[in-house]
Amino acid sequence: MAPLATRLTLEEYDRIYGHESGWEFRSGVAHRKPVPTFLHGVLAILLGDLLRLAGYFASVEVDVRLTDDWTPRPDACGVRQRVQGKYPTSVDVVCEVLSENEDILTKCRDYEDSGRVGQIFVFNIEDKTIQTWNGGELVLVTDLLLKNGVTITGRTVWSELDKREKERPAPPHLRWSLICYDLLKLSARISVS
Repeated sequence: MAPLATRLTLEEYDRIYGHESGWEFRSGVAHRKPVPTFLHGVLAILLGDLLRLAGYFASVEVDVRLTDDWTPRPDACGVRQRVQGKYPTSVDVVCEVLSENEDILTKCRDYEDSGRVGQIFVFNIEDKTIQTWNGGELVLVTDLLLKNGVTITGRTVWSELDKREKERPAPPHLRWSLICYDLLKLSARISVS
């Protein structure tokens, strides 16, 4: 997406765009993020759930204050230590879901250059692939081998996404017991090394 040309301070960005979804701040400019599809949103929530089960404090679509002039809003991210303040200033894991017209290589490079992101994973819903940023390039992987010793298999990600895409939510009186049951099943499918 084309950025808006007006140069802003972080404070101005916060005042104008901080309360709206779909924006990121880079080099003094507000950048509109591509509008996510329904499945993109489902996958972002799933990745947040899986990161939580893997032992991270996890969030989706949250501003990450990596530098004074770059505030990305990853689809999902996880930190090992509780966040102090409104926004994390470093993250252990970032998950990005590919969107049309998104320059993911530049974004991954910027994450790496910030020195405040531990691991970067990119998910392609169309071909059900996962890539990780490694030494300046995206490398195809089958599983998320997290630095805290936990592995989230690609099979778990894609089968759970298929399930969530097709499954209708339970009625409210059954929802909590089914949520607990689903989370227990998911946690059983995550391995610790």
